[in-house]
Amino acid sequence: MLKFVAKLQTRFATREEGATAVEYGLMVALIAIVIIVAVTALGGSIRGLFNSAATSI
Repeated sequence: MLKFVAKLQTRFATREEGATAVEYGLMVALIAIVIIVAVTALGGSIRGLFNSAATSI
């Protein structure tokens, strides 16, 4: 049983695909948060810009 556990540990300890996927997931989450904050902060001014353009047309 100990040999089996040791074999699993060495097999999965050397693989880095999972760590890379987690890192990419964190980066995507942070980028999404930044986009949401930017849209929330600039939403009112962008809406005003589009409204003034629509009324001038």
